[in-house]
Order: sequence, then C-alpha cells, then structure tokens
Amino acid sequence: MKAFLMYRDQDFGVTARLPTNTADLTKDLEADTLFRAMAAGDDFLLEVAKIAVLASLHEPEAIRYRQHVLSDCLERPEIVREMYGMAVEAIERERKVWGWTSEMPQSTLHRSIEVLQIFLSLLKKLRQIADKHGAAFRSEGFARFFGMLATELNDEYLSIIEDHLRRLEFRSGVLISAELGKGLKGVHYILRKPEDPKQSWMERVQGWLGLTGRDRFVYEIADRDEGGFRALSELRNQGIAHVAAALAQSTEHILSFFAMLRLELGFYVGCLNLRDGLTRKGEPICIPEPLAAGKATLAGRGLYDVCLSLNIAGRTVGNDVAADNKALVMITGANRGGKSTFLRSVGLAHLMMQCGMFVPAESFRANVCSGIFTHFKREEDASMKSGKLDEELRRMSSVIDKISPNSAILLNESFASTNEREGSEIARQIVRALLEAGVKVLYVTHMFDLAEGFYLAGMDEALYLRAERLADGQRTFRLIEGEPLPTSYGEDLYGRIFGGPS
Repeated sequence: MKAFLMYRDQDFGVTARLPTNTADLTKDLEADTLFRAMAAGDDFLLEVAKIAVLASLHEPEAIRYRQHVLSDCLERPEIVREMYGMAVEAIERERKVWGWTSEMPQSTLHRSIEVLQIFLSLLKKLRQIADKHGAAFRSEGFARFFGMLATELNDEYLSIIEDHLRRLEFRSGVLISAELGKGLKGVHYILRKPEDPKQSWMERVQGWLGLTGRDRFVYEIADRDEGGFRALSELRNQGIAHVAAALAQSTEHILSFFAMLRLELGFYVGCLNLRDGLTRKGEPICIPEPLAAGKATLAGRGLYDVCLSLNIAGRTVGNDVAADNKALVMITGANRGGKSTFLRSVGLAHLMMQCGMFVPAESFRANVCSGIFTHFKREEDASMKSGKLDEELRRMSSVIDKISPNSAILLNESFASTNEREGSEIARQIVRALLEAGVKVLYVTHMFDLAEGFYLAGMDEALYLRAERLADGQRTFRLIEGEPLPTSYGEDLYGRIFGGPS
C-alpha cells in the first residue's frame, strides 16, 4: 500500500537531499520561524517542514500535483487531521506492544497478532473515511489514495484477515506435520490447517472420548516433566516458525504504510497549522502559479514576509511586484523602508511555491528555479582572522561554485563593507557574470554608484524599485518603481534617534 500524496509516483522521504546552502538560506530568510509555525510544537512536524520546504520541486507539474492535494486539505482539514491522528496512533500503539527480546517464533507470533489487530481496527476506520468522504476530495492524489483503500481493504479482505488472526491464536492447539530425517531428527515441519474447524459440540465430545472411529496416537507429558515440556515447546516453535516470520513481515509492511502516511500527511498538517495562524491575523494566502524555468517571471500582489508576520502582533505591509522578463531587480531607497523585508518575502515565496505550499500574498506567480541562493551581510568576524570584505568574497565564491543556470540569488547589502567605489565595481562584475549565466538577481543596495550604473545602461531586463518615503520622512514600507537616488535619507534616522537635524 502506498500513499502517494506528495509525489505522483514515489514516496516522500526524510532522507531527501537538501540544498548545499541550507544553513545560509535558513538563516538569511529566517525560515526557522516558518518551520516552527508549521510544527506548532511538534518535533516530528518540525523535521517534516524543514525537509519538505527546503527540498524544492523543480517541475511545475509536480508542484501542481501537490498543490491540488493541499487544496483538498485546506477545504477539509478535520478529515486530514483525523487520518494523520490514526497514523500517529498506529505507530505509538505498536511501540507499546510488549514482546520478548528473543527471536522465539511463539513470541514473534503473539506480538504480531496483537499489533495486526491494532492495525486492522485503524485500517477499518481509514476505509470508513474513504467510503464516507472520498468522493468529496477532487485531487488526483487523494482520489487514488481513497481508491486504493476501497480496493485493497474491501470487506471480504478484512474479513479474511480477521479469520486468519483468530485461527493463529491456536485456541484448540497446533496441528503440525513433520518427517523423520537423518539421525531420526525431525525435518520438514509444516503447520497444518485443522480438518474440522467448525465441529459441533457433540463431535468435539466424541473426539475427546475417542468415539469418532479414528485412530488416536496420544503421548501425554507428566506435570513435572520440564524436559518434555521444553521439547514440546521446541516442536511448536519449529511448526509455527514460517508463519510467525510471514506475519512479522506483514506487520512491518503495514507499519511502513502508516509511517509513510504520517510523514506525507504531516506536511499538509503543517500547512494547516500555518494557514490557521495566518488567517487568525487576517493575512491573505493564495495558491501560486508555478511556471517553467527559462524565462524570468515574478509577479505578485500583496506579497509579504510570512516570518515577519508570525513574529508581530499586527498585520504586515504587503507589496505588489511586476517583474516579468526582468532578470535583474535592483532595490534601493530609504533606510528601514522595507527593502530587506521584501527580499526575504520573495525568497520565502519561491521556497513555499516550489514545495507545493500556498504563498503569503493575494496572488503570486514565478518561474521555477533550479536553486535559491542568498548572500546577506554578516556581522564582523569576532575572531578577527579576516576582514568583512574577505568574508563576503569567500561566501560569494562558495555560492558561485554551487549556483547553476535558472537559479535565483538574493543579495542584501553585499560588498558594502568596503568603500562605495570598490564595492560597486566588485558587485557590478559579479552581477553581470550572474546575468550572463542565466541567473535571476535581486539586489538590495545603498551603493548609488552601482545602482545608477545599471540604470544608465538602459537594460530592458532590469527593474528598479525604491523604498517609498513620504515628504515628512515617514516610511510606508512599500516599494515603488523608480530610479535610484543618491541618498538613503539617513538624516531621517538621525532626527528620530537624536531629536534634531543631522
């Protein structure tokens, strides 16, 4: 049995390959806040969220497959949470079933029967959900999942399983055949099905009294014959060994199904947790439109930084962006005007879209990227082993080694640690090389020489955004299209802090 709720043709695994820049990406985008919101205090969901979000999908069709499953979850969250709870219950109850630590077949058989009885009751509940609610789920993933439950767990099959488990309790003893082998040792032990499983009460009495007309060969073991009982136990274990092993294998198979169901539904439960947290604040979400790689596309309405929203009491300011066919987006303007926040919102939206999630915006569409990279400013090296510029160059070299065409890179005040002339020249050459390599670049900078140079070049594939500042110096935290300005209005901050003009 397979769930196939994350991929059309493969299982989702906790061993999924994460990008090599996971640490920087998580730190720069403050993605841990997102993961914690999805987990809602559950350590298992926290790990699922990290893996699912960071292990991006790279085909629009695969993203849409997951989006359709998510849409079903958003419409019927109670049913999804109920099924997730069943998977969790199956795993936790299996762990609590006591069993011998030895490999004795009798112990293995006993434990497997008890576990399978637990699983059977939960599989029945899953089947009932499929019968009652399956038709209301429209996604391909859920339609196939509920169809599998209805087909593989039909009434006849469940009845047969119950009958087998009842027989394997051996309440009337064990019927075993064997042959004598070399050295008069028993070989070819085979567990046999009782000949008359439905004997009447009178037939059983006649059998006990030896009145059935059949030959009876009976060997009775004395009450205190420990060796005899030990030999009898060994014979029993020989006879049930194959059945015990097969039943244990069946138990592991069903356990793996519940484990996979928990893992895959865990991602969607995390999405539900996040949705609930955002909607309580009145924040919008949307199912984004993923487009094929190759053509730079970025457009959104009301796009906001989901992690910032999760860390403050009120709502955040959203931004509109129209950057279709723009390989370079240069962002300048007033200090503390929302530039870095916007940059993070774009990065998080890309990650959320490419793992099949909703996006924090009223609408959003973008091309699928082969990788999302970041290069944000860092604090001074406390060890003083190198300067900030050396540290920035080393990190950029590491990014360049990993980046590939159709990737996107978010640069936040990169190379501002040196003088503007030197920093601008370094940045200019790197940005040009990235654009020539087919990488989409979003750059937040205060370096006017850099921004003006690109602006005067008249590049059709470039968009220039500026943090809006009102006449009285107030920041709206919105970005507007506009040419770079030679000031970041640092005097506004001076006046706000010291109470007077600079």
